Amino acid sequence: MKKFLHLLLCLSFAMPAWAVVGLPPPPPKVDARAWMLLDMSSGQVLAAQNEDAKLEPASLTKLMVAYLVFDAIRNGKVDEDDSYKVSDSAANAEGSRMFAKAGQEVKVGDLLSGLIVQSANDAAITLAEGLAGSEEAFVGKMNEQAKKLGLASTQFRNAAGHSQEGHFSTARDLTRLTHWLINSFPEQYKRYFAQKEFAFNGVTQQNRNRLLWLDPQVDGVKTGHTQVAGYCLIASSERAKRRLIATVMGARSEIDRGMYAQKLLNYGFLETESMRYYRAGQAVATIPVYKGSSRQVGIGFLKDFSLTTQKGISGRIKAQIITQQPFLAPLRKGQVMGTLHMTLDGELVGDYPLVILEDVPVAGWLGRFLDGLRLLWK
Repeated sequence: MKKFLHLLLCLSFAMPAWAVVGLPPPPPKVDARAWMLLDMSSGQVLAAQNEDAKLEPASLTKLMVAYLVFDAIRNGKVDEDDSYKVSDSAANAEGSRMFAKAGQEVKVGDLLSGLIVQSANDAAITLAEGLAGSEEAFVGKMNEQAKKLGLASTQFRNAAGHSQEGHFSTARDLTRLTHWLINSFPEQYKRYFAQKEFAFNGVTQQNRNRLLWLDPQVDGVKTGHTQVAGYCLIASSERAKRRLIATVMGARSEIDRGMYAQKLLNYGFLETESMRYYRAGQAVATIPVYKGSSRQVGIGFLKDFSLTTQKGISGRIKAQIITQQPFLAPLRKGQVMGTLHMTLDGELVGDYPLVILEDVPVAGWLGRFLDGLRLLWK
């Protein structure tokens, strides 16, 4: 009594996170140890090299510090106007600093600006100690959060990003962390990461992300540098409501990391395009339901569904909806009940699950009895 519904659509849909539909020109040459270019709208990696190599992240580590502080603010554990006392160890931290003094009470908002704009190690340690009691305890929380976010190749040993054995990440994981941070905390991202300079204790320092001056569409994200890690930069740009993230690790100079990140962003915007074809909760198809409180139910996606392709080929993407019927109640929202089978010029693009968009409880005894009779004739 099973029946397949085939509905042909001349539409575009989302690809797996590791591929671009079509054959765009090759990406620019990047002389760095590892790099990645991600389209946030579709989640697709547009280009990458050595993206899973475990490398020292330097001050890119501070992205996880910022993530945890933003999360604590959202959950009411701390407020940006709250203050933390600067310890001796924080005040004497080596490397980049905002020049906070031992014993000084500093607002969380100022510490965040110092952390992000000035890449301040004293800010990182003060935030860690203020939120968790000690830097060691906070690093434990950083590693716990990394696991929750699926950063399988990341391990932290300190909050500032100092070179230390066992302290590593990858271009893929750091790009993914940036994606999570921007999506989860859009207001805080806009407020802090686009700042070109920050002054504290009479010292004004400029953001080391030079792309903030060179490209008006770039609004973040973070730089990093140690002798071992080389020069690192994660840059993000939004053009026409489409956002890309470029991660460069281990470039030879500050100029190189900015140049390569800019080239990757320009390549992504110029050579590829991303289109959203279904909004979260929008029905791709409506299917009859038997023995349920509703006679039909929509299937689709719980998140916006987009596709990144080589420019100019989206009209050649075709999709076929395949479902196994009949649909019998009860049905749960999010339950997989179909597949989108997509092709480009007859070649497989991918198969993607379609889910139930709303719960359908079981009908009363009379409804179940009548639908049972209906099914006998199918």
